[in-house]
Amino acid sequence: MSEAINQGHVTFEINSLGIGTITFGHPLSNSLPGKILQKLADTITELGKKEEVKVIVLQSEGDKSFCAGASFDELISIKDLETGKKFFSGFANVINAARKCPKFIIGRVQGKAVGGGVGLASAVDYCFATKFADVKLSELAVGIGPFVVGPAVERKIGLSAMSQLAINATEWRSADWAYKRGLYTYIFDSSTEMDVEIAKLAKRLAGSNPEAMSMLKGIFWQGTENWDELLLERAGMSGKLVLSDFTINAINAFKKS
Repeated sequence: MSEAINQGHVTFEINSLGIGTITFGHPLSNSLPGKILQKLADTITELGKKEEVKVIVLQSEGDKSFCAGASFDELISIKDLETGKKFFSGFANVINAARKCPKFIIGRVQGKAVGGGVGLASAVDYCFATKFADVKLSELAVGIGPFVVGPAVERKIGLSAMSQLAINATEWRSADWAYKRGLYTYIFDSSTEMDVEIAKLAKRLAGSNPEAMSMLKGIFWQGTENWDELLLERAGMSGKLVLSDFTINAINAFKKS
């Protein structure tokens, strides 16, 4: 098993205002191996339960890619359906953790988001981005599909826009495209400008009524109560496809390109 699968980290800090900041990172463009996905889901859940945390900021490390999505090294190591379903369930767990977290989650997208990275940006409640934060759902290009992240992306930008991303799986869509369709709330010329505005909103929310915010979040996510089952079912679909010769060959070719 590749060393890349065991790399990466998730950390968090809570400041005196009650702003909890979760940071994930991986040397391969902040890709997401299974261990990082589990840690990310657990950390979101943990901060959601902490009374001292009033609002959460979700970000990735560095100033380039926000998230490259699934770890290709882990994908090509999958040899059976159960392992495949378990890996893709990691994305389901992160999305469901964000969905069920009683605190608002602010997303900070400083660079390109691919596949599961678009899913993360869709699962937060309010998302800031820079002009460099292009998006792509590349799953079909490697023989699978955005089955697990699809419901979150569709909820945020609509079925038409989600299907455009899913079908044209090799084409980048600009940050402005994502902004106009509601994935991003604002886009900025630089991370520095973005961080100023994130800090302002986080501070304001940290001083707002926690009960009101929790109730609002529940309303915003109405209609997703079946996602615990739905996203696991979708993980099984991806887990089956990742075992096919088509997908194995496509991923290997993608890694060499």
